[in-house]
Amino acid sequence: MDNGQGTRAGVADSHKRDFWIQENKKHTPAHYRLRKTGQVVNRAAGSGHCDLLDVGCGPATLATVLRPGISYHGIDIAIQEPAPNLMELDILKQPITFGNHRFDIVVAQGLFEYLSDKQSEKFAEIADLLTEDGKFIVTYTNFGHRAKYVFKAFSNVQPMAGFRADLARHFTIDRQFPTSYNWNGGQPGHRLLQAVNMNLTANIPVVGPKLAVEYFFVCSRRN
Repeated sequence: MDNGQGTRAGVADSHKRDFWIQENKKHTPAHYRLRKTGQVVNRAAGSGHCDLLDVGCGPATLATVLRPGISYHGIDIAIQEPAPNLMELDILKQPITFGNHRFDIVVAQGLFEYLSDKQSEKFAEIADLLTEDGKFIVTYTNFGHRAKYVFKAFSNVQPMAGFRADLARHFTIDRQFPTSYNWNGGQPGHRLLQAVNMNLTANIPVVGPKLAVEYFFVCSRRN
């Protein structure tokens, strides 16, 4: 019986490096979610040195909004400008890894919507990359939004409850909160709306499931 996995994998396989080398250019300069991700990461990192891996890093724009002392590494299917701290890797075909490194923080923002049937496998690989006290910071689209948007390259579209349940099998979820609230769907474009949402980490009952655009999950390794 067709469970949809063949279709999902087909969507993922049709969007490879040639597609992403162009698409990733849209992520410079840092857009709203990137800037809020930087804020979340900086708080999670504290004041000391830490090593960070950005999975699906695109043009590595996240590095521009991180505080000094965070050692940035990134992997992506389409690296714009090669550098020693960046690795080009198709994680649908290969394990998520960066040599023998382990990381204090692993970030995956706007990534899991594109990973077809590989979600659980990639959660396990990321868990193995974390240090003992490491944190995994991940975003996922709220497909229950009143005006949901499904991008043509999405190959992993599921209810938030399903994503969270699978995430919880691999990590302890410390916090969950929206990237933003927006009536029209999509990240807020107006400066005032961005400013209001930037420091908002409250989960608003009833409103959240319909108006939260995406969610952040801040997770710890399971012992």
